[in-house]
Amino acid sequence: MLPVLAVVIAAVLFGTTGTAQVLGPEGTSPLGVGAMRLVVGGTALALLGFGLARRQRRRATTPAKRPTMRRSPGGTPASSRPAIGRRPLTRRAFVLMALTGICLAAYQPLFFLGTERSGVAVGTVIALGSAPVLAGIIEWALTRRIPRRAWMVATALALLGVVLLALGAGDGGGADPIGVLGSLGAGASFAVFANAQRRLMDDGWDPFTVAGAMGLGSALTALVMLPFTSLDWIGEPAGIAMALWLGIATIAVAYTLFTWGLQRLTAATAATLTLAEPLTAASLGITVLGERLAPVALAGLAVLGAGLVLLAWGYRTPRPFAVEG
Repeated sequence: MLPVLAVVIAAVLFGTTGTAQVLGPEGTSPLGVGAMRLVVGGTALALLGFGLARRQRRRATTPAKRPTMRRSPGGTPASSRPAIGRRPLTRRAFVLMALTGICLAAYQPLFFLGTERSGVAVGTVIALGSAPVLAGIIEWALTRRIPRRAWMVATALALLGVVLLALGAGDGGGADPIGVLGSLGAGASFAVFANAQRRLMDDGWDPFTVAGAMGLGSALTALVMLPFTSLDWIGEPAGIAMALWLGIATIAVAYTLFTWGLQRLTAATAATLTLAEPLTAASLGITVLGERLAPVALAGLAVLGAGLVLLAWGYRTPRPFAVEG
């Protein structure tokens, strides 16, 4: 249950993104906010992730009782799994780590483009609603393992919830096509890096090293974005506060929790749990920003919450290696 809780807490932190942007200064752009979020958050995530990984390796080197032979939930002897710790940086590992950083960097402007063109509620639910479906499809294509029935039912309920949220949040004019593409691109980016992280951990990489590598890669990618956007707003107190919150809370802390939780979850399950993000975003919109939701959107919140509860209730530790499917 702790991995589920870690991913849900991460999703709650993700869900504060839109509110933080609204409360921030004027004159921001999707590229500017996304780039600064990554410069701050990616750097902090790299420091936090690599620091925790180093601490974990030091603990692993201390004398301990000889492990006994036992079997994993998937039937594989636990002693035959790759040991989690320092591992050689192979070409496969480097490509997967680079992919996580690039996808996290791509997610930022695409997500903010979707919320800017279609609205925070609609953009968020399209991005996060598409992520679990895409993650499940990618995972099935890589492993040939069909997701469990509990995941299918919970994801169907959660997706119905986000659809109702989108319908209730709309003003009758429909979503902007470019905004929809941006949100779908953000969902695809999330699905790809979630699966890449899972592959790295299946290969024996510890989750904190994986998170640190993603942070480093995203921060380096963000540096390329900075010359193409205005950052005048960062000099304002509200701009500094927004950048720190978006970077440290919604990137460094949130993705450390997400990656740690992913160690014991499938990518598809983790992506479904992140649907707590639009639930959080809608709740903050009501309580903090004074927004009003139509009855259909309130029904969507209830259905979405039911899907997340069902997924958490039916949670079981997955097989240790994706390639076993």
